[in-house]
Amino acid sequence: MDATYAAAHQDPHDDPHDDRPDGPSGGRPDEHAEARWVPEPDKRPGRTAYQRDRARVLHSAALRRLAGTTQVVAPMRSDFPRTRLTHSLECAQVGRELGAALGCDPDLVETACLAHDIGHPPFGHTGEEALDQAAKECGGFEGNAQSLRILTRLEPKRFAPLDEAPVRLAPRPGRSVGLNLSRAALDAATKYPWPRGGHPLDPDSAKFGVYADDLPVFRWLRSGAPQGRRCFEATVMDWSDDVAYSTHDVEDGLYAGHIDPAALRSADERAELFKVAERYAPGAEPEEFGAALDRLQAEEWWPASYDGSPRSRAGLKDMTSQLIGRFCLAAEQATRARYGPGRLTRYAAELVVPIGVRLECAVLKAVAVRYVMQRDEQAQLRTRQRIVIAELAELLAAGDPADLDPVFAAQYAEAEDDQGALRAVIDQIATLTDASALAWHARLVSAARP
Repeated sequence: MDATYAAAHQDPHDDPHDDRPDGPSGGRPDEHAEARWVPEPDKRPGRTAYQRDRARVLHSAALRRLAGTTQVVAPMRSDFPRTRLTHSLECAQVGRELGAALGCDPDLVETACLAHDIGHPPFGHTGEEALDQAAKECGGFEGNAQSLRILTRLEPKRFAPLDEAPVRLAPRPGRSVGLNLSRAALDAATKYPWPRGGHPLDPDSAKFGVYADDLPVFRWLRSGAPQGRRCFEATVMDWSDDVAYSTHDVEDGLYAGHIDPAALRSADERAELFKVAERYAPGAEPEEFGAALDRLQAEEWWPASYDGSPRSRAGLKDMTSQLIGRFCLAAEQATRARYGPGRLTRYAAELVVPIGVRLECAVLKAVAVRYVMQRDEQAQLRTRQRIVIAELAELLAAGDPADLDPVFAAQYAEAEDDQGALRAVIDQIATLTDASALAWHARLVSAARP
């Protein structure tokens, strides 16, 4: 076993005081950040490690699946749909440019943005909540933890050598290591770098980034990282995600006629809106949300109305562009003001977003939730979707493992206990699209009838 590979698999808990940053801005060589869980040669010399990572995610089946997964409006229910795939592409464009402006490797940030939602199940957050309930006996479900599982296990591209000598934190001989991305790419795609219950400030938080049986690769990718702290590229990815979906969800709501700009000037409507906004900016006062909305409404590009005409459509696209530029430039300037010029990478900095801009973003998220997602028809649809996921889990767990796709049937057969078998069922459901979840449900329910 070569010394570089063994060092890359060192347990981070060996030295609890070792929090040196990785990469060009830190104390370790680039080889640490660019290492892969299973070393492999480049098939075409000249590409960087992060160009390879970006290509692997872009060509993955898991990313393509997001074309059939809900963002806000379910696919095929609109002639102007945004799906999880289009959102991921938009997030990647925002993140690549913001990251490059701050000195990040643009391919690394784009990879993280492309991969950030790759674990989202059918029906978006509704499916995520339903799967978390169905998976409570095996540790629950979280879309970000599922993303890590897909990238490092479920998306078949590389396997650990069968004759691999045992090394701490090395993959089990012969097991899939997923896309085998670099350590830095996996770290950048990890929005919540802790297991369930490990949130550094809120142990009751439902947000986490790794399941118990994926801890070996998690410890490997976090080797040398400060506990509970995201790398700089992950914070750029996270803000790019917020920017992309807050602006585009409002654009979609206006386009579909669900949002009336005039209603946002009503005192009663604003009061209800700011109650929703509190979930995105806990502790903020209604007056602060009001000031944030006032700032946006005072801009010349803010729409007074929308009628679907070509000029109105152009104005809507301009609003989206202006908002993205506003939010990204504010973060870039504030981060530069704190850290100065030069490359900001890995653990050398944290993205700084001014509070006023965060409140503006929170208000936009609340607009989309109140006027698009909380409509009566959407609430009824979500109820139906939760039932579909719950019944799918029940029927597959109680049925013939042969009903599973071959990859998950094998996982089910190799499970060491009931929890492992249930996880195989959850993994199967999580990889379905909205349409295939409905089709599987209809088929299994029909077969179960006497």
